[in-house]
Amino acid sequence: MSPRLEPGDAAPDFTLPDADGKDVSLSEHRGRKVIVYFYPAALTPGCTKQACDFTDNLELLAGQGYEVIGVSPDKPEKLAKFREKESLKVTLVGDPSKETMEAYGAFGEKKLYGKTVTGVIRSTVIVDEDGKVERALYNVKATGHVAKLIKDLGLASE
Repeated sequence: MSPRLEPGDAAPDFTLPDADGKDVSLSEHRGRKVIVYFYPAALTPGCTKQACDFTDNLELLAGQGYEVIGVSPDKPEKLAKFREKESLKVTLVGDPSKETMEAYGAFGEKKLYGKTVTGVIRSTVIVDEDGKVERALYNVKATGHVAKLIKDLGLASE
């Protein structure tokens, strides 16, 4: 299993194709905070809920200086279908080789319905303006995660 990132670690740079096949690199976002979240598959119920939650809160997050990038093992064509079907506004990138997921500790053994399987570990890594890991959250729940993240980051409007 790939090692998990800790606060203060340098976030591994990546360049992955987005839903339109254009390359997106983490290094392009230097100077801004980036929420990089890893999810198992586009067009599945939990991943749709999570992507919609990020989209619904994108204005709040962007207003606080955060960019959001969702990473899955899907190919750009499937990501485009996902984006269109759900009217998603977050940047979605595909990592079919799973190299980026492994570098972030978001791919490996996990429990699924009591069985140990190898797959994508639903994770969220917050990268600061300098490209360092601010927070690394693993085995997060799809439902309610974005609201909790906003609260934990102190962004919730009271």
